[in-house]
Amino acid sequence: MSLELEESPDGLQEACGLFGCMASGKWPTNLDVSHIIYLGLIALQHRGQESCGIVTSNGDKHSMKTHKASGLVSHAFKEDDLAKLKGNLGIGHTRYSTLGGTEHLNTQPFVVNMKHAKLALAHNGELVNASELRRVIMERGVGLSTESDSELMIQILCLPPDAPNNETNDHPDWPARIKNLMRRTKTAYALLIMSGDTIYAVRDPYGLRPLCLGKLVAPRGSIGSDEDGCDGYVVASESCAFPSVAGRLLREVEPGEIVEITKKGIRSICIVPRPEGHKPALCIFEYVYFARPDTSMEGQMVYTARMECGRQLAKQAPVDADVVSAVPESATPAAIGFAQESGIVYREVFCKNRYVGRSFIQPSTRLRQLAVLKKFGPLSHNFKDKRIVLIDDSIVRGTTIAAIIRMLREAGALEVHIRIASPPLHHPCYMGINIPTKEELIANKSNAEELAEQVGADSLVYLTVENLEYAVKKHSNTNGKYVAHCTACLTGNYPVELEW
Repeated sequence: MSLELEESPDGLQEACGLFGCMASGKWPTNLDVSHIIYLGLIALQHRGQESCGIVTSNGDKHSMKTHKASGLVSHAFKEDDLAKLKGNLGIGHTRYSTLGGTEHLNTQPFVVNMKHAKLALAHNGELVNASELRRVIMERGVGLSTESDSELMIQILCLPPDAPNNETNDHPDWPARIKNLMRRTKTAYALLIMSGDTIYAVRDPYGLRPLCLGKLVAPRGSIGSDEDGCDGYVVASESCAFPSVAGRLLREVEPGEIVEITKKGIRSICIVPRPEGHKPALCIFEYVYFARPDTSMEGQMVYTARMECGRQLAKQAPVDADVVSAVPESATPAAIGFAQESGIVYREVFCKNRYVGRSFIQPSTRLRQLAVLKKFGPLSHNFKDKRIVLIDDSIVRGTTIAAIIRMLREAGALEVHIRIASPPLHHPCYMGINIPTKEELIANKSNAEELAEQVGADSLVYLTVENLEYAVKKHSNTNGKYVAHCTACLTGNYPVELEW
């Protein structure tokens, strides 16, 4: 089910979205940094809707301005709020909680005062060794104000690095401190770290959470632009955030890479390697579900990968039908791919109500079903007395798909065949995705045939793990770099050993 500005009663949830902006050229800048971050966060709203925040700085290491609030970005920030955030650089965050709950204290970015400088951090992901880190920090006498693993990371950055470094009493060695943090944390994290006149973009060595770099393109001769016509630099969880701020994708941050961003440009500091024999592990559900379809990952559009999932599904599980359609909207590219491969005509079977607001998880099955009914209106003229192949991107608890099938049958569908453009979910995620417990996952209770009977489908087939991996790799273009993905929620093969 689509994550657009809502919480599906049956769906998954991502952790958060990151966006940073650095003005180039002369400071103080004419670039409206706070508005650029605001627009970038709106483009990443699908990654989290609980709370959001922006922190800006004029480049002074002891001065930062902060605004944080609950709710959607467009509701949390007014013009007066953005005007008060005037600065030359800044970072922003939009959040869905995994660890730490929904309290305002957990809203990011986090800001702390150090002896050397103020420090701000925004984090996407979830630490698999958070309990161990909490113990280490508290044994050093450091108090914690939240349950968030992101606060653990900023506190570790406050500790002097263990390895040799170039620190002085007035100047922390941030690359050394970040390496120290990376040694203590296995995964999963994408980070924006801001202090003084610098932003650091960091991705864990497995690359579980996405992060990319961009450039703000200005007309030649614009006031404040550098000689290349660049107004500044941007960094975001997804490249879909760049066009909305007149930005251009430069590249992705590599797994394990520490990138330094200043007004002079972007510089790669180093790449912290994975343990020997370990593969990169970008979450495969970024392709299936979380990322916006116009995002570029691993040298391809997410939309292209989703269409290929549909093509592979049509080859794997053909069906004799009259119409192919999708559960709006993240499954639409897969449905189009299925239609192209199968030769069955694609038609919309639902009109989606975009103005129902968020559908919070309901306490009963009946209320969860009603939450679905208020979102979709059947376009019965397109499928009455016809056999439908309905594509969805995933099934979690099974409540949503059952209500949808019932709606289609009541509106005149002759047959409803369900095809899922991802494999069955069998295992929880401990690295930034809010997947229910094993007991709640419907795939652990029923196989495809049993589930088809339970939800009222004429047939139900999941895409295999092998076909999903083939689909997301087929059109990737990483200049010869090895591509591999985390499939732990599907296979139980976690990229790192879990510690409890």
